[in-house]
Amino acid sequence: VQLQASGGGLVQPGGSLRLSCEASEFTLDYYAIGWFRRAPGKGREGVSSINSGGGSTFYADSVKGRFTISRDNAKNTVYLQMNSLKPEDTAVYYCAAGYIATMQSMFMDYWGQGTQVTVSS
Repeated sequence: VQLQASGGGLVQPGGSLRLSCEASEFTLDYYAIGWFRRAPGKGREGVSSINSGGGSTFYADSVKGRFTISRDNAKNTVYLQMNSLKPEDTAVYYCAAGYIATMQSMFMDYWGQGTQVTVSS
């Protein structure tokens, strides 16, 4: 089971990025997906999650109203649209799969490699 997060990069404050989480060798349809991040010198933080059907989404207060999680099961991909980015959003972002839509990392079973997001002028 492999997950791959992509789409990170360097963006100015106020800018946007869209992260993608793709799976190889298995289908994401049956899994809830969570996005997590780890900023320099800080612990891992739950950012957003979506249930397997896509009907339930959850966001950390720090990103609510700015980030949107979605999934396209036909493409076996989950997205995190990040708008109005702030310097404090700078972190390595990871996607993870589990059976519960949660932002608590202990409940996620499979993790991908992260993608770096840097928000700086």
